[in-house]
Order: sequence, then C-alpha cells, then structure tokens
Amino acid sequence: MHFRFINKLFLWTFLLHWDMYAIEAEETDALSGFQNLTKDYNKYLRPNFSEQPVEIAVTLEIASIASISEDNMDYTSTIFLRQRWLDERLVFEGNTSITLDPRLVQLLWVPDTYIVDSKKSFLHDVTVDNRLVRLYSNGTVLYALRITTTVACNMDLTKYPMDRQTCKLQLESWGYNDKDLVYKWMRGNDSVRGMDNLQLAQYTVEKYYINITTGMDETGVTTVLSMTTILMGSRSTLPTANCIKAIDVYLGICFAFIFGALLEYAVTHYCSEKHAARKEREKKIPPEEWQDNAVILVNNECKEMTKEDKIENLKSEIGTNHFRVNLGFWLKIREQLNMSISFFTVGNPENIDHYSRVAFPLLFLIVNLFYWLYYLYF
Repeated sequence: MHFRFINKLFLWTFLLHWDMYAIEAEETDALSGFQNLTKDYNKYLRPNFSEQPVEIAVTLEIASIASISEDNMDYTSTIFLRQRWLDERLVFEGNTSITLDPRLVQLLWVPDTYIVDSKKSFLHDVTVDNRLVRLYSNGTVLYALRITTTVACNMDLTKYPMDRQTCKLQLESWGYNDKDLVYKWMRGNDSVRGMDNLQLAQYTVEKYYINITTGMDETGVTTVLSMTTILMGSRSTLPTANCIKAIDVYLGICFAFIFGALLEYAVTHYCSEKHAARKEREKKIPPEEWQDNAVILVNNECKEMTKEDKIENLKSEIGTNHFRVNLGFWLKIREQLNMSISFFTVGNPENIDHYSRVAFPLLFLIVNLFYWLYYLYF
C-alpha cells in the first residue's frame, strides 16, 4: 500500500513537471517566434507607412463612474479601452494567437491615443500593469488598457437639481492626422458597454450614443506663432538697421503664405458647412414645393357694397397696388442678391483644398525664384 502511494505520488509529480515543461516550451517557442517577428521591426514607423491610413477599431467598456462633481465640473470613470489594428509586419504562420507580456508592448508600434479634456488619468498597475497585448497570425494586434480618468464636463446648472447634463468621452490621436490614422467603432452602437449597469447616487443615465468626427487641430496657429517668434527674434539678435532687410522680406513672405493657408481653411470650412446645410434643406423639401412664394389676393365681390364699402375697397386696392409695387421691387433686389451670391458660391468645397495644394506650393516657388534672383544678382 505504501509502495502504491509512492508510485502515484511519483506519477503525479512527473505529470506536473511534464505539463509545466510543455507550457514553458510553448511559451519559449512563442517568445522565440515573437523575437523573429521583431528582429527587423521598426516600432517608430506606423503600419502601411506612406500608404493608406491605419484603421484603429475601438471598443469601450465603462466599468464604473466613481463621482460626478458639480463644483469642479468633471467626472471620474474607470474604463476598459480596447484597440485593434492590422500590422502586416507581424504576420506569422499558423491559426493561433499569442498573448504577450505587457512589458513587450515597448517593442511594438501602438497608436498614440489620448483622452481629450482629461484632467488626470492613470493606468492601473496592481499587481502588474493592467494591459493586454495579443497577436494574431494574420497580423492583427489587440491592445487593451484599464484606465481611470477624470474628464472635464461643462455643465449647465440653471435647473439644478432637476438638470440634465451631457458629458462626453472623446478619444483622439495626439500626433497623427486622418491621412495616417483613422478611428472607427468595432461593433457600431454595441462598441460601448457597461452603461446599462451603472448605478449612480445622484444621477440617472438616460441615454448614450457614439459618434465619429474629424477635428482640426491648432497646428496652423502654432506655425503662425512660431513665425512671429522667429521674426521678432531676428530683429533682436541681428544687426540693427533703419531699413528693411532681406531676412525681414523672406519671413514676411512666409508669414503671408501661412496666413493665407489659415484663410483657405476658414473659407473651405465655411463653404463646406453651407454646402451641407443646403443639401439638408433639399432633402427635407419635396421637389413639387421648389417654387417661389407667391402672394394670392382674393377679392370677395359676392355681396352688394355700399358707398362707404366702395371707398374702403378703393383705399384697399390702392394699398394693395402699392404693396405689389414694393413687393416686386424687393423681389427684384432679392433676385439680384441671389445671383451675386451664387456667383461666389462654390459648387464643391473640396475643390478649394485640391486647387490650394497645387497653387500654394507653385506660387511659393515662383515668389522664391524672384526673391533669390533679386537679392543675389541685382
């Protein structure tokens, strides 16, 4: 009996060590495979560099909303942020996935996603960093994070405590534009979960929705400020002269082109908004109602009119004729204004941007040609 127990103990120990060895061997193979994938991998370049933008599929789970502060106009929430994208440089053989140690994320390219209007945020690190990195054989990368963040929320408290507030959680890329990186919701409206199970002390979650917008950052403004700093710095560091120097002319040219680019963006944005509003009106108004308003005058001549009625009717006709003359005058003015406005109306606002991409560099080269010819040879 004692001998059989020793045999069973030896067998269990052998199986346990064999399972541990198999797991270690599998992890070693996976790690060696990962090392082979990242041997010539450049984490500083995004996937599909200089080609189509990378699509980042996002899902969001709201674990909790700890507090909503009316004094500070913010809220604190813990979220699970999952991002998925395709990196063809990480394709490997097989039909499996590899779960990596979170510390290996430093060897991979990851999107520079940040939370807009976040006052403070931190990544949970008990007992290790709460993040997940999983590689799939087709090159898909899953990157999950557990974050607690305090986000600003502008509140209208005029109806407090019977108020309704709308707070948003906005995700953006810090450095990439829409030509390099594009976000999308992985499962449409089901990409945000956890809101139905939230229990708040003073608030009730009525509804939530997702949205995708393309924002314009302030990098044009930054360029103007940089040019202004350079211009002022050149005046303070270079020799003082009571004349316009060549560097002043060149910096002025650069400043003018930068300011022109800002104006081009403003005009394009305005025309795009007007174009979208006009399309919305055309969708709401049926084609049979696309006609100018007309004034219909109805005269009731069924009853016998007295002398006083005839006088009043004559005055009314005089007033009506005067009204018609004024109405026709103002309709002609409106028609002329519409014709003048339509002359400056842009049919396709995107053409402004397309033409500017060609006109601005070409004009800058021409101005530079005259500038250098003048200051070097005349």
